[in-house]
Amino acid sequence: MNYAELPPQPHPLVSYLRVGKLLYWSLVLFILESWFYWVQFEASLEKSSLLLLAFWFSCFLFSFVHIFLVIMDGWSRFQNYKRAKDLFFVHGFNTRIPEMYVGSKCQRNAAIVAAEELGYKDQIMDYFDGKGIKWYHYIPYFMIHDPMFLFRNYFWERTFLEKVYESKFDYRSLYLERAL
Repeated sequence: MNYAELPPQPHPLVSYLRVGKLLYWSLVLFILESWFYWVQFEASLEKSSLLLLAFWFSCFLFSFVHIFLVIMDGWSRFQNYKRAKDLFFVHGFNTRIPEMYVGSKCQRNAAIVAAEELGYKDQIMDYFDGKGIKWYHYIPYFMIHDPMFLFRNYFWERTFLEKVYESKFDYRSLYLERAL
């Protein structure tokens, strides 16, 4: 893609929110769940039932930990987005790029947002459609293929600990320079 064809570029915060929109909806739910479970846990303190205390505290911990996991996942997907956007910008639409992000709904969404911001949304949607990927394919494929995924380094590194990726281009500046 050359600079003259660059579509209007959103603020990075807008892109960040668009990339993780599913994650951030679940973040709101986990915050509400945590609050609800904490209230139930406090209420069970008065009844002094150890089983009830353990149940509500376990539910609270599950939801509370997921708040941080969702935040880390969203940050990792934004790193995927920046890398995909640079690759699409340099190489144009090439099927090898979205193939790297086929694994999960959130990774596909990162690639879709990157492609859309560069004018390749139809191509990437056609590509994923051609691969048989449907809108309701939320469960990451690796979870189906490897039930022991929780014990694999690739899961933790790829899902929550993606390395920082510094974009090679300032797309908003490039667009504004072209617009002048």
